[in-house]
Amino acid sequence: MNKFQAILGVAALGASVLVGCAAPADINAKLDAIAADVDALKAQQSKLANDVAFVKSDAARANERLDNLARSYKK
Repeated sequence: MNKFQAILGVAALGASVLVGCAAPADINAKLDAIAADVDALKAQQSKLANDVAFVKSDAARANERLDNLARSYKK
């Protein structure tokens, strides 16, 4: 029985070592995936910020045209 327990202990130790070695690689892969997601979100946010700036300037021009129209209108 002692030999069986020793073999079982060595097998369990070997399995835990293998799992321990695989975990950092898995964590690194997940970190790389998260970094890629963050980069994609930054790019999307930058594009949206540019779009918002364009829409703001376009709205300001439209409001200016409407103000000029209202000044020239008389009943």
